[in-house]
Amino acid sequence: MKVITTIDEMQETILKDKKIGKSVGFVPTMGFLHEGHLSLIKKARGETDIVVLSIFVNPLQFGPNEDLSSYPRDFERDHKLAENNGVDYIFYPSVEEIYPEPLTVTVKVNARTDVLCGRSRPGHFDGVATVLTKLFNIVQPTKAFFGMKDAQQIAIVEGLVNDFHIPIEIIPIEIVRESDGLAKSSRNVNLLTIERDQAPVLFESLQGAKALIENGEKNPNIVISYIREMILDKTNGNIDYIEIYSYPKLLELTQLEGKIIIALAVKFSKVRLIDNLVLNIQ
Repeated sequence: MKVITTIDEMQETILKDKKIGKSVGFVPTMGFLHEGHLSLIKKARGETDIVVLSIFVNPLQFGPNEDLSSYPRDFERDHKLAENNGVDYIFYPSVEEIYPEPLTVTVKVNARTDVLCGRSRPGHFDGVATVLTKLFNIVQPTKAFFGMKDAQQIAIVEGLVNDFHIPIEIIPIEIVRESDGLAKSSRNVNLLTIERDQAPVLFESLQGAKALIENGEKNPNIVISYIREMILDKTNGNIDYIEIYSYPKLLELTQLEGKIIIALAVKFSKVRLIDNLVLNIQ
């Protein structure tokens, strides 16, 4: 496994691999890898010849009230995990390498951002789309792998590659969970002990909502109320949102039908947890 820190070397390396017919799988991350990331790497390893993992904490996607400096980082640990799980190249650029000077062009996302996490984080997905456009051009992957925990991000990335005709296949991967159902996240380490005990209720509420729908419930408001009552009753968390939309277009629904997403965000004392469930309703 090789660590690459410059754009020029990354592009030259990939060009050589692609010239001899190798396919490239790309897993973009901000580091502090967990089993969710490893599942993406495993999938990329199985579907492509070369696996590139990027580790870059992107300042453009952090808002004015979000502390960029507190984002967890541990490159030595990430390096070992990547090497042990079959990564061929780690792309590990500095902020100065990616943004050597103020950008003259950025990407602005016009749809699918005014709901879910996007509502409370204005500009966040513009930063995500801008850095991914840069990374896609640098790595030039055949396929890019993303976890469904950030389902809104996947919907936006699919829009990005479709709108700009970027020749990359986006591969969504199911959420990796702890044994008690909590979605794995780098931020879970910030939960207090009592909060960690309560956190699996988020997934339990989604499972209960799924059962309601499978039993014939078509009213999204009733499903949302069910989730809200369970979370308020069984946790000390503050609900940020509980929302149901079509997926991936993220349009409001008056009746539950077709492909939908049930998504929620709950704030605990030091961390905000998100989770979701995507269902196909006949």
